[in-house]
Amino acid sequence: MLPLLVLVLVAGCSGAPEADDPDPTGTPSVSPPSVSSSPTAVPPAVESEREDLADLAEKAATEAPSATVAPYPAPVLGGDISWPQCPKGLGIPEKRTLGMPMPLPQARYVVVGLTNGPGFHVNPCLADQVAWVRERRLLVSAYAVASFPQGDELARYGQDGPYDGGSKLDALRNVGYQQALFNVASMKDARLQTPFVWVDVEPVPDFPWSSDLVANAAVVEGAARGYVDGGYAIGVYSTPALWEGVVGGLELGVPEWRAAGETSRAEAESRCGDDWVIQGGPAVLAQWVEADRDQNITCGEAHLDLGAWFHQY
Repeated sequence: MLPLLVLVLVAGCSGAPEADDPDPTGTPSVSPPSVSSSPTAVPPAVESEREDLADLAEKAATEAPSATVAPYPAPVLGGDISWPQCPKGLGIPEKRTLGMPMPLPQARYVVVGLTNGPGFHVNPCLADQVAWVRERRLLVSAYAVASFPQGDELARYGQDGPYDGGSKLDALRNVGYQQALFNVASMKDARLQTPFVWVDVEPVPDFPWSSDLVANAAVVEGAARGYVDGGYAIGVYSTPALWEGVVGGLELGVPEWRAAGETSRAEAESRCGDDWVIQGGPAVLAQWVEADRDQNITCGEAHLDLGAWFHQY
């Protein structure tokens, strides 16, 4: 949503190269650190926090009730949408909406984006998109971009959450946690029901991550915990290169939605394999861009239990 991968990924962006919902386009560049330029070696306390978070996420994923959705006999086609599919001219100045096309009629599920680019900015037509999905009685899930906080966001939210805001990393976790709560509130306002939220981790144009990968990982950890505490199972959307470039070796072990770029269904399906593991979790969805749309296919046996990932309207 660069030159090394030569991808034009736009999950939720339908072909807009500058968009970032989900939209990995290669190895990310990074801005000067907003928190510190310390090495990215993981301190023991941070490693313990990550292990605790992984346990919480695994518990949420295994305990989330599967809705009664009949198993499909084969992999299932779907799509994803967000602010780029809103009517033109809405949204924040950096992420004006594009009027991109909605999913193909063959799509059986839709993953709806909650953010208008970075955290704390809601998709400006979220309620309308949820209504579009509901009217067609499709399966639905949600995703949200995680982003590094601006200075005012760190000041506002750094002390507000389950972490001790006295340390910089915990303050960042609190900001990530509040990003998640903001998105949970947006879902409720839009009447979006889902058992599952995908956390989109990739470069965010105009809202860069810091160059401190441990600090970036703290934001993602906080966001993940926020969704889990809100009652949702979670997964991550990214590519191995983008994930490592933003958060280093962070491993949550949660389900994965893997992006392939502007390519083919066959290439996307290849991303379901073990060569494309992002952070130690199983592949559930693979995405590619074709015909100006973000298209998705289920991986493995995900088609046998779609109720674990989607709500049926």
